[in-house]
Formats: sequence, structure tokens, C-alpha cells
Amino acid sequence: MYYILYAFFYLVSLLPMRILYIFSDLMFFVVYHCIGYRKKVVFKNLEKAFPEKSGAERAGIAKQFYRNMIDSFIETFKLLSASPRFLLRRVTANWEILEPLQKSGKSCQLHLGHTFNWEWGHHVLQMNTIYQVLVVYGPLSSKAFERLLLGIRTKFGSKFIPASDMKHSIAQYADTQYLLGLVADQSPGKPQQAYWLNFLNQPTAFIPGPEKAARNLNLPVLFAAISKTRRGYYHAELTIASEQPAMLKPGELTLMYARFLEDIIRKQPENWLWSHRRWKHTCKPEYAEQWIGEEQSAMGVYQY
Repeated sequence: MYYILYAFFYLVSLLPMRILYIFSDLMFFVVYHCIGYRKKVVFKNLEKAFPEKSGAERAGIAKQFYRNMIDSFIETFKLLSASPRFLLRRVTANWEILEPLQKSGKSCQLHLGHTFNWEWGHHVLQMNTIYQVLVVYGPLSSKAFERLLLGIRTKFGSKFIPASDMKHSIAQYADTQYLLGLVADQSPGKPQQAYWLNFLNQPTAFIPGPEKAARNLNLPVLFAAISKTRRGYYHAELTIASEQPAMLKPGELTLMYARFLEDIIRKQPENWLWSHRRWKHTCKPEYAEQWIGEEQSAMGVYQY
């Protein structure tokens, strides 16, 4: 099955982007208008996040989100035949911000959200840094697709670490100067151990792992804001969040990240992954000690 999938998607990837985007437009019609893939989830999320917007405005965001999501799917498989030159033309960033950190000899973390197109982004990052780029990911249930995607994702030198075995896997890079990429807006598996704050108008759980790892090792942390400048072109703005995270209070770095991400989403809402169930956990009174937001929590307590 793997070889069939590889042959099919490789041949597809050889097509020019203008042709691939025609296929993307056709897929949008099927996915949005015919199948309605996760439309209830998307519209419910948008209604929660943007109650001030009209139904027509939210519908416009939803349609453009589906177009971006399908473009991202197509662009991912374009990587099978894409050259470094192709990607370097289409993904830009202020890479120079990494130079002082590289010269310090320290490893670092990069926190980002599910904003398109992170699949292209980490490849171009690896091309522009001496760091070994490590990315934490969740393996797929399909062995064939897992092998195909892992090959695509490691094509230009990035290394992918399964989230289920992160501690053991990252140990082999202990003597390497690495940049650990973490998509930090995942919904946590254990809400009772998560950090809680108001995010996009509702109590939201954030995974504590990225912050705790950075504070324990005192690794400099950068945030990445990816924006879509036009179809098939992206820009990432890197910001140093903290060079000494061990000096921060527990929860402070997560709060900084959440506010950073919220600002990105409000500026370009159609570029965030609205189809995932970000708010599947309910904030309960017993989570009061985990509240880190500036605002008063649903339990009536302040943390800061």
C-alpha cells in the first residue's frame, strides 16, 4: 500500500502549483458543500470565538479556512518533488533572530500554533539554521500514510519525535544543539493537569509540557507567527519570548504564548485549524489552582 500511495502522490506532486490549486478548488467544493467535513465543529468553534461577528462574517471565515486547509493538504504532498529553491521562494522569515542564540551554544524551543502552512515552515527553518530541527508529532494510525508523511517531513533534515516517546527520543540529541518545534495549542489529554485561562472568549486548557520542559532546562523560547501573504506564500515572524524561562513564574510562559497566538488568530482567523475540537474540555471548580489567566476565572479566583 505504501508504494502505491507514494507513486500516486509523487506523480501528483510533479504538477505545477497552478494546476494543483485547481484540484484544491474542486476538493473545496466537495469537502465543504457535499461532504460537509466537520462543519458543525468549525461553525461552533467560530461562534464561540467570535460572538461579535455576524453569521455571514463567520461563514466567510469558515469558507476561507476550508480553502486554506485543502491548500495545505495539497502543498504537503507537493513536498515529495519540491526542491529547496522552490520552498525558499515561498516561505520567508526573520531567520537572523536565531543567530545570537546559535552563537550562545544553547539549544532552544520554538512554540507555534496550528496556522498554515507549518509543514512547509519547518523545512525552510532547517535550511536556514545550524540547529538540528526536532519536531514533536502524533503518529498516524495508518502505517502506510505514517511512513509516507514521515518521509515527506524528514526530507530536508528535520527530525520528528513521537509525542508518546518524547522523553526517550529527545535524549539522543542531548549533545546536539537543537531547536525543538512544538505545536503548543493541542487540547490536553489530562485537563486536571493543564493550565487554564480565557482564550478566544472561553476558558481553555493548555498543555503544560512545553513550558515545563523549557523552564526545567532553561532553554530560550521563541514564538512563531505564520501568516499567509498570498496563495502558496507564507511568512513567519519569530519572536524571542524568553531567554531565561527558568526565571518566570509557573504558567507565565504559557500565558504569554496564549496571548501571542490569540493575536495571530484574530488578525488572520481563516489561517487557524478550526476543525479540531479545541474546547472539548469543560473548566471545573477543582481546576481552580491551575488557572493562570489575568482575568477572573469561572471559579472566581485570580492567579496574577
